[in-house]
This record gives sequence, structure tokens and C-alpha cells, in this order.
Amino acid sequence: AGGAGAGGYRTSFPGGTKAYLSAGANTVTVGGGGAGAGPPGTANAGANGTDSILGTITSTGGGYSKQAAIGGSGGSGGGGGFSASAPFAGGAGNTPPTSPPQGNPGGVGGTGAAACGRAGGGGGAGAAGVGAPALSPGNGGAGGTGLSNSITGCAVTRGGGGGANTYSGTVGAGGAGGGGVGADYGNTTAAGSGTANTGGGGGGGSHDGAGAAYATGGTGGPGVVIVRIPAASAPGSVAVAPGTNSLATLSPSGDKLATFTVSGTLTL
Repeated sequence: AGGAGAGGYRTSFPGGTKAYLSAGANTVTVGGGGAGAGPPGTANAGANGTDSILGTITSTGGGYSKQAAIGGSGGSGGGGGFSASAPFAGGAGNTPPTSPPQGNPGGVGGTGAAACGRAGGGGGAGAAGVGAPALSPGNGGAGGTGLSNSITGCAVTRGGGGGANTYSGTVGAGGAGGGGVGADYGNTTAAGSGTANTGGGGGGGSHDGAGAAYATGGTGGPGVVIVRIPAASAPGSVAVAPGTNSLATLSPSGDKLATFTVSGTLTL
């Protein structure tokens, strides 16, 4: 199967659409990673990730991918699956559309004999997933790369797409920024899940050489919501809940940095 798409990546640091919050408790929603797809013909078809929300800004969950199917659309799109007869398209990214774009499409799958199958990588925040036209027969497409941002005071890359499985060659690598690696044909390499709190897409599942046992695709990485409040405009009291989330004061700027790894509230 192709790799899953990364969750939508939106930022206003150092410039972009600002998030406007109210005095009092503001709800912060951290999106969860989508479940990886199971074997063809089962009820487990995989699922998109869920959305992250801060005020009026929504980052859409990443698109799913499954065996022999079109990739799901989302913040970034899932990779297209392999088919012996016709290629399956990668899912659309930046869905619904935002400016600047919150993601990219998944790579298209390929056609041919099973040993030559090529599935597309999931889209990432910074680039589309690698599709069949760019792959040698049997190799899985790599996930699209994520984007780097230094809102926390140091550069961190997030939003990498998931890599596709391989049929007879090299597994698709996860995109930089938390994307999971694809599974191989004999299941000696399991599909990797997206890294937690990067929004990275899960790697594509595969099956053993006899087609009897299938490896489920990797789960998508949960997202993260990071709020940086300039020192000059920070209120006298700032609090985050629950305690799993964190609040820090950056030096030397004095800016307040609230990091949400689970859903909660930001009280101003």
C-alpha cells in the first residue's frame, strides 16, 4: 500500500495567518493520527487523521492509503496503491484549501506484475509523495518531506509523509519530519508509524511472499499545537491544561511558549 499523508501544517511564525484568542479559557484541539489499513477485503480500510484546531485555524488530518485504491485526501494526501491493470492516483493535499497550502498530494501508484509493483508515498508538508514514474520497478515511493520551523527557539522539522511498501525492492522511506517507513514484501520490515507530535504519516502495509499474511499499515503520528505569545503582548497570567502540556518563557525574548501535545485549554 502507499504511504499515508501528513497532517496539515499551518504556521504564523515568523509570518502568516495569526491566531486570535480570547481572554479566559481557549480550547486547543490536537489531532490524532489515522489508523493504518489492514489486508484487502477487510473492514479495516484505514482512516484519515483528525484535525488540530486553535481558534479559527484548522489543520486538517492527513489522508489514508490502502492496497489497490486511490489515496485519501487531507492536509496532505495518501499515496496511491498498486494495481495490475490501472494506476491509482494519490490523494489530494491542501484539502480544504488554505493559503499558504497546508500540504501536498500523495504520489501516484503504478501498474504491472506484482513483483514490479510500485505504490506512491504519502504527501508531506514541504513536498509531494514520490510516485511510480520516479521509481524503479518493485520499489516503494518515499514520503514527501516536511517543513522546518523554529517557533520553539530551535529548528524542528514536522509533517513528513509516510513511505510506501515494497514488492521486490527497496521500501519507501518516511519523509523527513516524522513519516513512517513502508513495510517490505516479506514483512521483515514492519510498517512504521508516524512520529508522535509531528503529524507524520504512517508507512504503507504489505504482505508476505505467499500473500497469506498481511502487515497493517503504520498509524499516523499525532499532531502538536504550539502557541508563542510575544512578551510585549503577553497577559499577566498564562496557563495551560492538562499538565501533559507545557508552558515556558523563552530567553532572551521573554516570549511565552505554550506547547500542546494533547487537547486542552490555554487560559489568558
